[in-house]
Amino acid sequence: MKNPVVYWELASSDAGKTVEFLRKVFDWNPEYDPGTTIHEIPAGESSSAFSGGGVFTLRRAKLPFLTLYIRVEDIEEKARLVEKSGGFIVEPPFSVNDSTKICLFNEPSGVTLAMLEKTAEK
Repeated sequence: MKNPVVYWELASSDAGKTVEFLRKVFDWNPEYDPGTTIHEIPAGESSSAFSGGGVFTLRRAKLPFLTLYIRVEDIEEKARLVEKSGGFIVEPPFSVNDSTKICLFNEPSGVTLAMLEKTAEK
């Protein structure tokens, strides 16, 4: 693919709070770079699993809208952990087809993110 997505940034009103939330829910270990003031999250083993992105017409959320889809193994369990960790479930886990579930949520400062679980084909 030409010009693939190779990096992402998430702006938050409280980066420290957002980073702590991502640590609790997804076991991420960001490293703070004082030179750029960015909490860097390396691609690690996910660099070979990144599947791309998509463009769509927004119908329900507010613009601007950028959602990162984070792959998880148990979306219902992670949704409970989102709430327990100070996040808010925007759209509870739902099936988009026979093999994929999605859940949209806000981290504590209000940024919308999403989780994606691949389920067994039926």
